[in-house]
Amino acid sequence: MKPLLATSTGIDRWWSLLSLVFLCLGFSQASEITFELPDNAKQCFYEDITQGTKCTLEFQVITGGHYDVDCRLEDPDGVVLYKEMKKQYDSFTFTASRDGAYMFCFSNEFSTFTHKTVYFDFQVGEDPPLFPVENRATALTQMESACVSIHEALKSVIDYQTHFRLREAQGRSRAEDLNTRVAYWSIGEAIILLVVSIGQVFLLKSFFSDKRTTTTRVGS
Repeated sequence: MKPLLATSTGIDRWWSLLSLVFLCLGFSQASEITFELPDNAKQCFYEDITQGTKCTLEFQVITGGHYDVDCRLEDPDGVVLYKEMKKQYDSFTFTASRDGAYMFCFSNEFSTFTHKTVYFDFQVGEDPPLFPVENRATALTQMESACVSIHEALKSVIDYQTHFRLREAQGRSRAEDLNTRVAYWSIGEAIILLVVSIGQVFLLKSFFSDKRTTTTRVGS
């Protein structure tokens, strides 16, 4: 019975370590938001960051117009760290120079009638280590090393899934837009054919209609 007890304990340890992996993934310091940006509108977000923290801002326009938007990032003193005009997607990494609230804004003020759907991911700092090395006398065991590898692989899977969802949403939006244009074009062609057909009927009818002639007699 001892081997069975050992196997059960090993399974429990695996499940507990895997739960710790998912728990660490859940506490990652990142903000992912998808929001609507109307025409002639500007949306700003704020994040409190401590000095020396490495941050990454990544954004992408999913739907609307030419899939472009203005982006601007400022530090607490109002110094512009990043500014791009009419970008479809981009990524910017910086290190906070001081403590305070950093502001990043997305602007659609150049568009007069098209609203946009924008996705952004703001990563603040780095993920804490799965197994802290402070006050640790021994190296990672084989099971702990495997959990670290699984943790990194899961983070890569999450990133790939996010990008694939964005591509799918963007492709669906373009397909729906193309379908709408094709439908309008088909309706326009049908109306033009109907008008031309009616015009041809009246034209042919005018060829075969009897024309009355009038004669005038001039008497002497």
